[in-house]
Amino acid sequence: MKIEIAHSPDADDIFMYYAIAFGWVDTKDYEFKNIALDIETLNVEALQNRYPVTAISFALYPKIREDYALLRPAVSFGYGYGPKLIKQKGKKLRKNLKLALSGENTTNAMLIRLRYPNARIKYMNFLDIEEAVVSGEVDAGVLIHESILDFDSSLEVELELWDWWLELAKEELPLPLGGMALRRSLPLNRAIDIENILIDGVKIANSRKKELSNLLVEKNLVRIEDEKLDRYLKMYASDDSISLDKTQLKAIDRLFEIGYEHKEYDCPIRAEDFLIPQEYKQWRSI
Repeated sequence: MKIEIAHSPDADDIFMYYAIAFGWVDTKDYEFKNIALDIETLNVEALQNRYPVTAISFALYPKIREDYALLRPAVSFGYGYGPKLIKQKGKKLRKNLKLALSGENTTNAMLIRLRYPNARIKYMNFLDIEEAVVSGEVDAGVLIHESILDFDSSLEVELELWDWWLELAKEELPLPLGGMALRRSLPLNRAIDIENILIDGVKIANSRKKELSNLLVEKNLVRIEDEKLDRYLKMYASDDSISLDKTQLKAIDRLFEIGYEHKEYDCPIRAEDFLIPQEYKQWRSI
């Protein structure tokens, strides 16, 4: 069975999926095809029900819940860190600042819009945001992915999204950023197989981290390398990425609550209610 897995080209997604692409995981009778697109493109495609398995921003999920189940593996959370709002050093930001964001449906965009409701927002590819701030095209912009590790010396951090998240969440929960979703039209036994293969993929990637990292650099599949790559993977592709735990689910629920309270969603939902029921195979064997 051929299955397309759509994910972003940033280092943590590439790392988590390429253990499967390199044949290190038992994929049973499945043939997986990796498709790498920027996260906002993936969000928009998910709204169109384009890919059977896709990376998404967690903030998007309530809008696609009828078509997609939420998957447990290959998740990215911030633990004391996350996207950064940057500006030119010494610049005073006005309430109606020109603000660059990486996409309307991203988690960081939803949260930042709550902080700056009067901002004049310009959506652009995340790789272009730093230069847009340096050139003065915009007053400030949110850096995501590897961009948070290093940026132009003329810039400074105005706001850590982590700090704003704590203020909104009102308790110390990890910051939900990106996850995976699977099309509901797939048979349930297939959905369970695919989820388990993805879980194995992240486990094996973590257990062979150095070997896999070297291969990704050699094949020019990642934008960073050496110390930066190692640092980035420790942040967003670790044992915390293997499968959603209770604390992570609580954090996602809080994100959904915040979105509903601010009229981003049409109804409140709980993440756990939209996970694939892994018990199904046990029920069938009774």
